[in-house]
Amino acid sequence: MKKIIYALLAELLFTLNFSSAQTGGEVCSEGKTDLYKKLLKEGKLNYPGDSNIDVNYYKLDLRINFADRILTGVVSVKAKSARNNLNTIFLDLRNNMLVSSVKLDNKNLTFNQTGDNKLNITFDRTYNSGEEFELVIAYSGTPQTSGFQSFSFDYHNGQPIVSSLSEPYGASDWWPNKDTPADKADSADIWITADSSFYSVSNGVLTEITVNQDGTKTFKWKERYPIAPYLISIAMTNYHIYNTYFEYEPGKYMPVIHYTYPEQWGASVKSQLDVTLDALRIFSEKYGPYPFLKEKYGHAQFTWGGGMEHQTCTSASSFGESLVAHELAHQWFGDKVTCRDWQNIWLNEGFATYSEAIYQENKYGKKNFREVVDNIFNTARQAKGSVYVQDISSVNSIFDYARSYAKGASVLHMLRGIVGDEKFFEILKTYLNDPQLAYNSATTEDFQHVAEEVTGLDLNYFFSEWIYGVSFPRYTINWGWQQNSPDNYQVQIQITQTANFDPLYFTMPVQIKIIKKNVTDTTITFFNNTLVQTFSVDVKFKPDSLVFDPDNFILKTVTASNNIAINDTVPSAFELFQNYPNPFNSSTKIKFAIPTTAGEVFTNLTIYDVLGRKVETLIDRILVPDFYEVRFNSANLATGIYFYRLETRSTSSNGKHNFTATKKMLLLK
Repeated sequence: MKKIIYALLAELLFTLNFSSAQTGGEVCSEGKTDLYKKLLKEGKLNYPGDSNIDVNYYKLDLRINFADRILTGVVSVKAKSARNNLNTIFLDLRNNMLVSSVKLDNKNLTFNQTGDNKLNITFDRTYNSGEEFELVIAYSGTPQTSGFQSFSFDYHNGQPIVSSLSEPYGASDWWPNKDTPADKADSADIWITADSSFYSVSNGVLTEITVNQDGTKTFKWKERYPIAPYLISIAMTNYHIYNTYFEYEPGKYMPVIHYTYPEQWGASVKSQLDVTLDALRIFSEKYGPYPFLKEKYGHAQFTWGGGMEHQTCTSASSFGESLVAHELAHQWFGDKVTCRDWQNIWLNEGFATYSEAIYQENKYGKKNFREVVDNIFNTARQAKGSVYVQDISSVNSIFDYARSYAKGASVLHMLRGIVGDEKFFEILKTYLNDPQLAYNSATTEDFQHVAEEVTGLDLNYFFSEWIYGVSFPRYTINWGWQQNSPDNYQVQIQITQTANFDPLYFTMPVQIKIIKKNVTDTTITFFNNTLVQTFSVDVKFKPDSLVFDPDNFILKTVTASNNIAINDTVPSAFELFQNYPNPFNSSTKIKFAIPTTAGEVFTNLTIYDVLGRKVETLIDRILVPDFYEVRFNSANLATGIYFYRLETRSTSSNGKHNFTATKKMLLLK
């Protein structure tokens, strides 16, 4: 979604400061993992859809009866045959959504619904490769929502709300489709009819609102860009509508429309949503124009505790700056170019997570950028298995935050370190605009090919070890120097890697800064490609120290001897950090450090209220030297000031490594 002691929790309802906000990636991870867990339990993973057809168009004509929790639909599917002599196909649809008819050219076709949640259809003749057909499927039922909210009838402040969140396999919970990200429809229509109290929101542009004689309203939405089934969405309630505009070229504007709960609308929410314009500007500069300029962008508030990057209109429960940036970045990485299969989901989630850092860098500067990257690295070091998801039947594999989000983002940061800023952003723009990939789907190999074409480098070593390999390099650095002449010093640096499993060792260019304190320095890049390797370099000054990987471009740990400075290594002192976000709502993270010198220590981390009463003990056990991060859930607490106290006690009797620190945090609900 780092040594997480508690499970990743839902996004806080209101975030006051992005620099301390919960990451948007973590918000995505937990909810999507729970969704997948439900689907797996129910045995409805029909991935990757019927490979014998290529879908060109969907039309969803839906009628929602909130009182009875019934969805009645007529879905049109235009497709073409992908092989000769095709006479049967299947679409993905949940069994409880009962089909009453399937028609082609207004003729009834034979069909059946099977126990594996497939709608099997038999044609009245055979179709050859490339031949087109249009099916019209009538059905109804009560969608059985998967996870948090593949399809949900719910309430906010006593008001009814209907919404969807279909990733990865939830689209077929509520409408028949070929449920795979690899097959995008060229366009889609989403018509939603419901009681007139609902304002219904979907993808693309609103072409018409019809007032019907039975007291209902029909909202007709048109998505004119290619779209994957899981990105088609609905969200409907008594929305307050906030219209703004993004000036993407001088004098040219795109509507940015936010649909929020009326009871929550106010200056605070407006301020949070206005961040969207900053993020649109930054990502447009870095990645190229917003991919759906002919339509819109915005947010539709819903009850699930997170966010989902529905094409042209993100669904979100709250509007923290990190979440706004993360979900908007998905419009480029995930919506315009979509991972071809869930094994390659890092192409969606890793890119969106790293975009949170890019947003920070371009709005607030390098310091904030480095803090975000440090947090990403801290989490990525806890990833298990390869970034490429080896087993999509594993409950936590697809939406594992440490791996698909944080380590995926780390891969991009390391690639940026190798190729430099100019080439890195050229790679991203080229990838997004590649004629074969734009508004289509991609694999890791597609992205690697683009990176190699742009840079002229052979990057196979890099993608092989970081996407398909496991773990990260653990370096040990030794160095020394000898004077050869008054102005010549030979510096020798030995880099040793702890043997890994796959790969045995990591091949990486590494930077080392050689420093003469308060006088000068020089940075040298070495290509480290063995377990034990010694490099020599001549400098014109007597070196005082080294900095290994000064810009922290490598996901790693480092042990060093002599007077070497190291970025991103094990802590050198006890420290209790300020929680973030702070102020917070729902949950916050508390980070602390146990230094190498301490060895094993008894550690207690406890929450107290303002009267000194113990609220909860988060940790009470022996820990070893490392950085730790703990999630604190405040669901049952009232607004107010709270304190968290870290106490460590040496396992020996000398008390040498006893440490105590207390910090204040503010809960706002």
